[in-house]
Amino acid sequence: MNAANAELRPGGGVAGAIHGAAGPGLDAECRPLAPIRPGEAVITAGHNLPNARVIHCLGPVYGHDHPEAELLAACYRNALQLAERSGCASVGFPAISTGAFGYPLEDAARVALKTVLDEAPSLATVRLVRFVLFSERDLTTHESVLARITGPET
Repeated sequence: MNAANAELRPGGGVAGAIHGAAGPGLDAECRPLAPIRPGEAVITAGHNLPNARVIHCLGPVYGHDHPEAELLAACYRNALQLAERSGCASVGFPAISTGAFGYPLEDAARVALKTVLDEAPSLATVRLVRFVLFSERDLTTHESVLARITGPET
């Protein structure tokens, strides 16, 4: 999963790392698919990446794109639906919009995790969803939010 910019171009952060590893073929495939709007997702081949596909989603800029929570949820929902239709067995998500787009980490984690949990029962092909996070703080925040959302184990 690529936390993309609207033009689906190489940039900083996740998008830069994915484009750098995938090679120039990814950029060439992305150009005709752009621009995308916040909450939208598109899918391409993985090119030089070890995964077969890359799902690109544009998260909302916090304080600018409204309603932020609905747009962020749409990113995760649209990405999962694309993965399902494309026969993907797994999806790896970054913490979309929490870097340069300024979305508060805990709020973003709540939206992301709740959306994935809500969508999970409708997924037949996608069997594994991972959150691939930047830091130990990001991981701790996601674990804490997940525990609050799912409640105590019984």
